[in-house]
Amino acid sequence: MSEPAEVDDPSTRRRDDYPALRRITTRWEDEDVYGHVNNVVYYSYFDTAVNAFLIEATGTDTRRLPAYGVVAETSCRFLRELRFPADVEAGLRVTRLGSSSVVYEIALFQGDAESPAALGRFVHVYVTGEQRSVTPVPDVIRAVLEPLTG
Repeated sequence: MSEPAEVDDPSTRRRDDYPALRRITTRWEDEDVYGHVNNVVYYSYFDTAVNAFLIEATGTDTRRLPAYGVVAETSCRFLRELRFPADVEAGLRVTRLGSSSVVYEIALFQGDAESPAALGRFVHVYVTGEQRSVTPVPDVIRAVLEPLTG
């Protein structure tokens, strides 16, 4: 007899569970000698999904804000291979919006699949200046992230 699924088991996620979706074009160089997208590329997809969303949703070049998010933690749960040349769709949701940090859950989908090929965790901590002093999430960022929480 198998164990019951965890109530909030991320492996049961579906495309509709993500309020923001972003298409990412795969590239020839993304595939490795084993014929699938190399594991390190998944992290690039996570970074692209989060930062492109922030720039487009805020209408601001987030690099020009007085506070910016630095990556404090990432992880990836690989469920299925991704392949070139099919595009990837990255689903984005916020699992925690703190005073100075954001925890994102990112699901990577390919083709018509409703279940993700990979699930990522991506943590931004907001800092300011060259000293990288921790600071609150800017209001313009918080405003576009609040609808993604859930």
